[in-house]
Amino acid sequence: MNEFVCVRLIQGNGLDLTLFQFDYDLTFAAFFLNADRTLYGRYGTRSSLKEAEVDMSMPGFREALSAALKLHRGYPDNREALAGKQALEPRFKVPEEFPALREFKLKLDYEKKEFNGCIHCHQVRDAERKLLRDRNESFSDRDMFPWPMPDLLGLVFDPEHRATVKSIANGSPAARAGFRAGDDLVSMSGQALVSTADVQWVLHNAADGAKLPVRVRRDDREATLTLELPTGWRRAADVSWRPTSWDLRRMATGGLVLENLTDDERRDAGVKDDQLALRVKYVGQFGAHAAGRDAGFQKGDIVIEYDGVSKRLTESGLFAHATQVRKLRDRVPITVLRNGEKKKLTLPMQ
Repeated sequence: MNEFVCVRLIQGNGLDLTLFQFDYDLTFAAFFLNADRTLYGRYGTRSSLKEAEVDMSMPGFREALSAALKLHRGYPDNREALAGKQALEPRFKVPEEFPALREFKLKLDYEKKEFNGCIHCHQVRDAERKLLRDRNESFSDRDMFPWPMPDLLGLVFDPEHRATVKSIANGSPAARAGFRAGDDLVSMSGQALVSTADVQWVLHNAADGAKLPVRVRRDDREATLTLELPTGWRRAADVSWRPTSWDLRRMATGGLVLENLTDDERRDAGVKDDQLALRVKYVGQFGAHAAGRDAGFQKGDIVIEYDGVSKRLTESGLFAHATQVRKLRDRVPITVLRNGEKKKLTLPMQ
């Protein structure tokens, strides 16, 4: 750390979005930068509401620091390997330019202990989606499933290292590409990697069907593999744990929190294995998050059909249908099981 000039940002007000583009649902994120704003890499990964240590560690962070320093020592001769890592052109340069965030005025009065108007990082993603929804535009898979984890492709990384494969899922795109446990990823799509977050950056911006060249170090030798991204691969992601899922619930379920039934609960309810069955765990009570309550939904209801769809879906899959198929102010028919009886309700899309 002594070889870095360390700067800590604790809120998103005035955040330079032409530079700081990352997974806005994280607890912690680090950027390794040259003084001329060239980005060497990102660090920070999270896959659930579990403790961040599940996906990150101090040894892994240390290795990422070392990798960033190595890139710094090779700069500017390695510019080509860094070009794809740089931030893309954002919609707005700072969060306050988003319509949903224009009223946020930061106030920090330490003497009076008055602190308000702070923009949290996750609000940037909320504002991006709200902008699309207010324009009545459908969400892309990238909008809906941001910063996908590599395990969607069968690549599980070891958090104790910067970008080392821990295991490979059988039959996965990673297995078909020839990855092995212990592979150390050097680059992906020509971009030098310092962490799993760098891998996520590549995946976040990759198109379905893309064939990504991946350079790996294996047994003191390097090899190039090709990772192919199948159509719809992002859709297996779970976004329900993310803070930004709260506004998706407002849009898609009117503030309802939904949970999967267990196999035993499915049998007890008479629901087939391949059928939609999401139980209402919580019913919002305030503002726009009370739309589900106002439509007649109750805690314990089991959603078995949503807008004509009765196939098995996760809560995330339901969010995707609502934001990619349905438009603002549409009225969606929903069938629920309540005390064993079917009940038809209608929910407005927000």
